[in-house]
Amino acid sequence: MIVREATKADLEMLIDFQLLMARETEEVILNITTVTNGVSAVLADPKKGHYYVTEMDGKVVASLLTTFEWSDWRNGTILWIQSVYVLPEFRRKGIYRNMYSFLKERVLNDESLKGIRLYADKSNYSAQKTYETLGMSSDHYITFEWLKE
Repeated sequence: MIVREATKADLEMLIDFQLLMARETEEVILNITTVTNGVSAVLADPKKGHYYVTEMDGKVVASLLTTFEWSDWRNGTILWIQSVYVLPEFRRKGIYRNMYSFLKERVLNDESLKGIRLYADKSNYSAQKTYETLGMSSDHYITFEWLKE
């Protein structure tokens, strides 16, 4: 199992993962052009975020996106994990745990990085249990949002 930063060669797989995830988790059909442009924008501009993928036997089986939040309280950057997707046949094999450990190690070894955050759908109990098992807590905040349609 290899975790690595995604490259432009991973574009099609990243797009597919986003489309699959939206359909599976929220029953949403995303606009492929919008998703293609969004994923391409991240790959072209590291200030927007970084995609990471997991490979097993040379096949990309999972991905996630990290974006950045500046924390004035901590005088540093918090990584937000977003867009996590693992192919169904590779779930429950420690892939997300491995990706999380990879990111946590980056945070521990970079003074400018102060932590990791993510959000999970209230009804996704399996994901919540996974995050709690990894030592994350949901004790501090709830997320509110307004999104332009």
